[in-house]
Amino acid sequence: MKEFGAQSMVAPLRRVLVRRPDSAFAVDDPSRWHYLDRPNLRVAQQEHDVLVQVLRDNGAEVLRHDLSMPDHADAIYVHDPVLVCDRGAILLAMGKKLRQGEEEAIGDALASFGVPIFARITGEGRAEGGDLVWLDEETLLAGVGFRTNREGVAQLQAALAPDNVDVIGVDLPYFQGPDACLHLMSVLSMVDEDLAVVYSPLTPVSAWKVLEQRGCSLVEVPEEEFESMGPNVLALSPRNCLMLEGNPITQARLEENGCTVTNYSGNELSLKAEGGPTCLTRPVLRG
Repeated sequence: MKEFGAQSMVAPLRRVLVRRPDSAFAVDDPSRWHYLDRPNLRVAQQEHDVLVQVLRDNGAEVLRHDLSMPDHADAIYVHDPVLVCDRGAILLAMGKKLRQGEEEAIGDALASFGVPIFARITGEGRAEGGDLVWLDEETLLAGVGFRTNREGVAQLQAALAPDNVDVIGVDLPYFQGPDACLHLMSVLSMVDEDLAVVYSPLTPVSAWKVLEQRGCSLVEVPEEEFESMGPNVLALSPRNCLMLEGNPITQARLEENGCTVTNYSGNELSLKAEGGPTCLTRPVLRG
């Protein structure tokens, strides 16, 4: 039975890696991490447990990355340090300095679940998973900004060339500067191969044009739901979505487009630390 392969954002989620919040997440200095406030660890763990149950209820095998990572509060956001492909995993290189070191640890965790590492981003290259969006199995959008650079995109293209994957770099806006987290997936989530959730004011024009050329319909997130992570939507399967509660307009627009939406509570887990359902999950097998 296939154990890995996730060159899709929307195919049914079969295996997924998560990391339950531990003491490293309950930071005493939230401003250092660009958190809104100190997370309540007990509540964050409860919120995470509910999210994990939703994943299981939707047919996913949940794998746990529980290797010790002191002083790595963001390590619960397992989407970012690695990209899982049909040949195995590519270890990325974190643009946020406080997150450097997560890459090898998550590689060890994935190896224990039978996922080989076939490439690494090295040298001056930087790439984070939140900037990488599969449009189909052979097309990967890569947001270029403060977390992912052109060298990282070039190395991804070289690693994926044998699989005939086209990596398309799109420039992200400055937004709130280098300390803030603006990933491509902060403004764009695929929920079907022909349906995307977008926050248009911050969506790269080049990405918007690619979606238009592909005939992709867009679910627009209103301004008042951007800060509450309206654009951050995890597809459990095509048009079967998991999103943070508190985004009723975006949810209604998804449902008008034939989507089923499940909410989770994430005040401690997500809102305080700027990481939604896509950030909290690393798909290992889809299809």
